[in-house]
Amino acid sequence: MKKYKPGTGEKIERTEEFIPPKVELPVEFSHEHYPVMLQEVLAAFYPYREKTDATYFDGTFGRGGHYMAVKYTVPSMKATVMDQDLAAVKYGNERFKTEVENGALRIIHGNFSQFSDHNLKNFDMMLLDLGVSSPQLDQAERGFSFYHDGPLDMRMNQQQGLTAEVLVNTATEDELIRIFKEYGEVYRPARVVRAIVQDRKTKAFQTTASLAGLIERVDGWQVKGHHPATKYFMALRLAVNSELEVVAETIPAMIQALKPGGRLAVITFHSLEDRIVKNIFRDSEEFGRSVYKKVVVPSQEELDLNTRSRSAKLRVFERSAQDEQGKL
Repeated sequence: MKKYKPGTGEKIERTEEFIPPKVELPVEFSHEHYPVMLQEVLAAFYPYREKTDATYFDGTFGRGGHYMAVKYTVPSMKATVMDQDLAAVKYGNERFKTEVENGALRIIHGNFSQFSDHNLKNFDMMLLDLGVSSPQLDQAERGFSFYHDGPLDMRMNQQQGLTAEVLVNTATEDELIRIFKEYGEVYRPARVVRAIVQDRKTKAFQTTASLAGLIERVDGWQVKGHHPATKYFMALRLAVNSELEVVAETIPAMIQALKPGGRLAVITFHSLEDRIVKNIFRDSEEFGRSVYKKVVVPSQEELDLNTRSRSAKLRVFERSAQDEQGKL
């Protein structure tokens, strides 16, 4: 397929990417903690497997699953990782103590949007997994899931002030409607919002169960197997953590932090995030290209193993090998 290079009359040839064979890893992950689209991420970073000075950045470190697998396939790499979850940072420093001490791994507490504050650049491989990690979902006290009753928290970074409880109990009716429409893609949230505003006059919403119960009572079950609170909870999480804004602001900067020939892999979990990533990659063609013509989705094997991956999508951007970083 031939395309015109933006800003020139030059035709460029675009070829489909070779998909490497599955990597057999020496590490076993539990079903609950299996890194999403792991084999697809390893395939995206396949060109660097024999690079002796490869550099890797993971902006959503979690429990280090992706990092461990990439490290196995590119053993000589040096890595810098970030996570805004204090529990993930603590776990990483304990689990990978040897790598941290010998300088092969640097762990930073913070949102990936802050990577430029640490003067981080010149990476061969960069990864963002924009989903909520299994430990966060499974811990009731984090307040991400309506399946586990806990406080209405939803903060990725436990040090920030705004929580879902504050938002639900103080936002105006119009503001809540906007949040649920824009972030949750709930087309008619007005009945639920009116019920929230009415009920919070008597008693503030403090738990996930109380809010999920109201949504279930007002909206009812529209789709079998799909809890009516799903989109509302997703909207609150995105709003509390400013996730869409962070992605839109940070992806272009991450493209600039790639070495010529480097790759940025981004895993999204709903259409709003995926649309942002798709558009940024498309609008950045003067700096490189999307590696895959179509978005990559999980294999049936992975879906059978981990149902939480069902909405995951992977897009990969490769910086032009001829690109000079100084011009950005």
